[in-house]
Amino acid sequence: MLNRIRVEREIGHGTLSIETGALAKQAAGAVMVQYGDTVVLVASASGPSRPGIDFFPLTCDYRERHAAAGKFPGGFLKREGRPTTKETLTSRLMDRPIRPLFPEGYNDEVQIQASVLSSDRQNDGDVLAMNGASAALTISPLPFQGPIASVRMGLVDGKFVPFPTAEELESSELDLILSGSKDAVLMIEGFSREMPEDRMAEAIMEAHRVVGVLCEMQEELASKVSVQKMDYKAPTPDGLKDKLAGAFHDKLKNAVRTHGKADRAEAVRGVKEEAMASLIPDPTAEGAFTKESFGKEFHDLKAAVVRECILDGERPDGRDSKTLRPIVCEVDLLPRVHGSALFQRGETQALITIALGTGRDEQRVDGLLEEYSKHFMLDYNFPSFSVGEVRPIRGPGRREIGHGMLAERSVGPVLPDHDAFPYTIRVISDILESNGSSSMASVCGATLGLMAAGVPITNPVAGISVGLVKEGDRYVLLTDILGDEDHYGDMDFKIAGTQNGITGIQLDLKINGISEEIIRATLAQSREARIEILKAMLQGIARPRSSTAPTAPRLVRTSIDPQKIGLLIGPGGKNIRGIQEDCGVTIDVEEDGTVTIAGPDEETVKAGLARVEALTASVQVGRIYHGRVTSVKDFGAFVEILPGKDGLCHISELSNEYVGSVGDICKVGDSMSVKVIAVDEQDRVKLSRRAAMADEAGEAETVESEA
Repeated sequence: MLNRIRVEREIGHGTLSIETGALAKQAAGAVMVQYGDTVVLVASASGPSRPGIDFFPLTCDYRERHAAAGKFPGGFLKREGRPTTKETLTSRLMDRPIRPLFPEGYNDEVQIQASVLSSDRQNDGDVLAMNGASAALTISPLPFQGPIASVRMGLVDGKFVPFPTAEELESSELDLILSGSKDAVLMIEGFSREMPEDRMAEAIMEAHRVVGVLCEMQEELASKVSVQKMDYKAPTPDGLKDKLAGAFHDKLKNAVRTHGKADRAEAVRGVKEEAMASLIPDPTAEGAFTKESFGKEFHDLKAAVVRECILDGERPDGRDSKTLRPIVCEVDLLPRVHGSALFQRGETQALITIALGTGRDEQRVDGLLEEYSKHFMLDYNFPSFSVGEVRPIRGPGRREIGHGMLAERSVGPVLPDHDAFPYTIRVISDILESNGSSSMASVCGATLGLMAAGVPITNPVAGISVGLVKEGDRYVLLTDILGDEDHYGDMDFKIAGTQNGITGIQLDLKINGISEEIIRATLAQSREARIEILKAMLQGIARPRSSTAPTAPRLVRTSIDPQKIGLLIGPGGKNIRGIQEDCGVTIDVEEDGTVTIAGPDEETVKAGLARVEALTASVQVGRIYHGRVTSVKDFGAFVEILPGKDGLCHISELSNEYVGSVGDICKVGDSMSVKVIAVDEQDRVKLSRRAAMADEAGEAETVESEA
């Protein structure tokens, strides 16, 4: 017998349920989370710690199986392969709020795996997996200090909607994911259409209200399971911490006050070497402290010293809590590319490259939900030399994918409508120097690059990261955090937006949550910094260029009758291929009749457009066409006025004078100007040469159509 234990609540438009006891019973904890017809299985497992590690080895993985939506994977291999961008981003979302809730010093291996087993293609499995991760840990013996919960919040027709469907998100002004405990907010990832700070704060608080309900669900589940938590005890101190602090606290405090990242690192390194030589003169001696324990205690002492200085009003580089580092903005650094820019804030530097392409450059995205095309892509690269390190070049990691998507979705709301600017846009952000918030530097640099490339964005976007150091009830918010302030501080709160409001927001914490007071204060402080950054950016380039670069392709769009798509393409693609080869253009045709013509210059594109319009144009009554005689009969001549479209010019319409024989006026192959005088119900076209002659001669003769 399967002993199913289930809890559920009515939330939003459906019922959220969490069930355990039936599946994956050998895992430390396993649950099945369902909302609508979307079902996600989440399992947690643990293993012994690896010798010598000084970090918590938590691994979170999220996978979507195409079969969950009744689909097959694309490509030759009909099996899922490496994680998609969506799966990678969701894995990060699972990890971020859970990691701070394990006790300090707990370094056992922990793995959480989430698999989407069923998808109704309306309710996304990502937030269900996040709730499942907490529930699986809560009912496990692991020393997880939860529960926490997660919710996606939309804003549809002015109302906040928890767990919005995919259809609702298309019209939503907000896509916000929030994780937290019953008492505090732990993680935020959200994007909006220039939402004011006060409204964003309302959304965060409403999402946190729903989180409280979801936490109660997990507590109810845990009470029904009656799980016994393991008794974890932190390692016993060996006395090194007190000796290190007593002898080297003041020296280290002076070192961390050194201005400049490299100089500060060198000063700290000197103190570390002196301390090691003093406290561990002979590492092989009996009873000597180990290098591993020394490294950990020195790291912790440095963290304590940096935090102490900040709380006393002294940041590592001497700034106050709200001052930005110097900003440099430049454009047009690189020839031949379609746009380039450099954004530097202190010791963080982003080089931006823009490439403009056609519809053939769009990225097709296929997952459990509907397949779609991406017209805008932002790729973020973080080479090791940006922080003075050596590391093999690999593909983009989770961090690079996450930072790139944060910047991409933060800039996306200000892009022009694709129908008005039909280019595919790729932005590449190469971080050449890094000391704090390179993702927000990518947002600022991307805005500069897009304007330099002639992309008519609706508003410039800037971003900034605000940090936090909190001890008890005492806290300090830090605008434009340094790398050390991020590493040793408690919060990295990134906020991007325009002068009108927020477009992207991301919160990561190392503590067990922050209050509404801190959230609202951070939003206000970040806005002040964002406006200052925008002013600096607009000095580099004030507005988008009026045209794209000469090296960019030229695009033009037109619409044709969808029934004429076959005519444009021709048998075996003959017609469209002929136009492309003759004019040197590329032509893309959509199902609704939208035709995009791309070429290297304006003249080429115009020539291709003329050919397309000539081939697909509809016959217009009253218009004069210059056609070619294709057939001569006793009763008149057939004239091709458009490619593949003939009309009859009756013998009586060939001339104002008497015509004894059609051959007296024309023969096959002759060019002839004719005027369309009627199109009957069977789409037969009636032409008049004499009416065309009268019009071209400027006479006011009126030609009556015969029924």
